[in-house]
Amino acid sequence: MTLPFDPDDLDGDDFGEKRATLEMDHEAAIEHVREVCADVGFGFPVEFSPSEMLNEKVDAGRDPYYVLGACNPAVADRALDATDGRIGSLFPCNMVIEQVEPGEQVVHHVSIMKIARLLGLPSDDAEMDAIIEETGEMVGEVFERLDD
Repeated sequence: MTLPFDPDDLDGDDFGEKRATLEMDHEAAIEHVREVCADVGFGFPVEFSPSEMLNEKVDAGRDPYYVLGACNPAVADRALDATDGRIGSLFPCNMVIEQVEPGEQVVHHVSIMKIARLLGLPSDDAEMDAIIEETGEMVGEVFERLDD
């Protein structure tokens, strides 16, 4: 498969990559990220632990890894309209909490809104630009608070 762009030409800003490191145990980090995201306006229709599932199903031996599927319903509704419903295949906006060592968790996020733009999903470019700006500000606030 040939991509319409060279992935090596992209940097984290192009797809809204954010990272923060938290010095706390895994369960406390999950709760902290959940609280900060909720304060900014995200809810969580989906959350799960790929590490638990993989360790159970295929004896993967993975360290703790948790996904909070964050969503702001008003923004999600607008994004569905701005992409003729196609962005739904990327929902929700995930916040990943990965234990890199005991007492140290990395929180990772990429912007599905920016990824939708890179994939050519928007049917309403102006609205998608507004959504990307709004969600970028919300996620930026989350990561500012996590870094405090």
